Amino acid sequence: MQKNDKYCPKSYKNLNNKRRAASIRALFDTMADHLQQSSPLLQEILNSLSNSVDQPQSSVSELTSFLDSVLDAALSDPDNEDAETNAFLALTEVHNFISSPSLDQAIIDSISFELPMAVSKFGGVSERCLEVAESIIDGFISLCSPRDMLSILCEALAPPIETIRDSGYVAPLLNGLSKVFLSLQRRHFEQVKVAVPIIVKVLKARSLELEDEDPEFKTLFDRAMSVANSIRAVCVKLEGGANDKLVHYLALVSMNHKVSSSQPFVLQLSSFFPFCGLTYLGVVTGSVVDIISRTVGEDEDDYMSNLSDVKHGASLSVIWGHASDEVVRAAEEDLASVRDELKNNQTKRWQAVGMLKHILAPVTLPWELKKHAINFLLCVTDGNIPHYDEHDDFSSYMSSIFATLQILADIPTSQRFDILKALITKSDSSSMIAILLDIVKGEMHKESRHSLGNDEVLQAEYKSHPHTVLWTPNVLALVEMILRPPEGDLHPFLRIVLSALNLYRFVLITESTGKTNYTGAVSRSNLQRAYNEWLLPLRTVVTAITAENKNDCDISLDAFCILNPIELVLYRCIELVEDQLKQHSA
Repeated sequence: MQKNDKYCPKSYKNLNNKRRAASIRALFDTMADHLQQSSPLLQEILNSLSNSVDQPQSSVSELTSFLDSVLDAALSDPDNEDAETNAFLALTEVHNFISSPSLDQAIIDSISFELPMAVSKFGGVSERCLEVAESIIDGFISLCSPRDMLSILCEALAPPIETIRDSGYVAPLLNGLSKVFLSLQRRHFEQVKVAVPIIVKVLKARSLELEDEDPEFKTLFDRAMSVANSIRAVCVKLEGGANDKLVHYLALVSMNHKVSSSQPFVLQLSSFFPFCGLTYLGVVTGSVVDIISRTVGEDEDDYMSNLSDVKHGASLSVIWGHASDEVVRAAEEDLASVRDELKNNQTKRWQAVGMLKHILAPVTLPWELKKHAINFLLCVTDGNIPHYDEHDDFSSYMSSIFATLQILADIPTSQRFDILKALITKSDSSSMIAILLDIVKGEMHKESRHSLGNDEVLQAEYKSHPHTVLWTPNVLALVEMILRPPEGDLHPFLRIVLSALNLYRFVLITESTGKTNYTGAVSRSNLQRAYNEWLLPLRTVVTAITAENKNDCDISLDAFCILNPIELVLYRCIELVEDQLKQHSA
């Protein structure tokens, strides 16, 4: 966004709102001589428009066409100061025109349908053009019906021409909506309900193309915050059910996912949490999100289509609190108590796992935030977590759990094994550990398949990323952690042992067949250690358990069905190791 201060005092941007408005007014007054000389055609169009009370439409079309030509000249050559100055002068003259006390209200009403969109396009030309465009829209808001202006601005925010929806174009319209909300006299909830989905959709579209450090992002952020502050101001004035619903709309804005992807934005929006009755515990488990979504999204396709974005933003708001003490203070939350509650309540912990999939899934989200999400999960699964009855029914959370596990495929390969290992070591569920071990084996199989495949794309991918991440000695360390017989009863670990044995067998077969040793599994020292310290002691334990329970009716059918495959895989691993040791001796 080019800035031209030829006609602006140097201290212009540092003025407060009232002084700034006075400065703009004084600046407009001093431009009169320049305007009369610089745009005679514009003067002619405006004079014609002021005299066409009965049929002003043709003059309005001429005005918008003229402004488009001035805009094209400014945008086609951003370094041309004269073109920027002409754009600024044209906007200034339009502002003076609509501010004239002698202008007929019918003329103002007629041009209010076209001019907001036309002048908003100038927001991307320069800072001062943005300021004048916003002043023109403010003028229409003060002179026209707020309800009409709400419809006009919402329509302008969703034009059929996608190319004009840049941040400079959007900013004046968002600023106008923040003023319109404050000007509404009645039916606030119904009016805001129409505008908020459009605002959220535009913010999402524009934010995807901007970096946090981009000046245009800050401009967009400031205008979006003005909208949120206006909604809060309206909430303060209202009472009863309408106010409650409006507060929920503000909560949805506060938890929008692109709004929650930038720390400065999150820091300010977190201050809305206490006002909206949002808590970290309710947000991270999804319970508050579901209640709010049901309240404001009844039979509304716009809200249902944005529901995943809201859950994404809700999860991010808590993770930002985990990453930043400033955000926690702004939300007036005690994150330590939230983590403790999740540690001690398995139901809520699984709900949180299901919500955090909305952070792990998007490929556009910075990896740094995903690492904070993983760290948060590790925090709530660390320590003395109480065990629950095996018969407790958690089937309602399984879809969320498996969706979260599937997201591991989107995590960069270089971090994937570390995350899997962390999840395995921190989990208190034998079934979950078994699933995670199977995922490790599946990822390793995928890499080996790529290396042997005939597909050119797979071959190219393998050459650029060979067996360097998953096929390492770290896999043996993971297997050893499980296959060394634990002290005490083996029954709780049967599923884990079976998965670990399957993983070790797969590694041995793949390495020996391919005549490789990425993991070190087929080196003489590792084979001897596995044979003497893992497999033979495990065979002793499994044989003893099988013998003791051969005639025991109390042994569960589930345990008995697992012991048989454990024996089969265990003896196969012993055979493979013995064969490899013979080759080393030959």
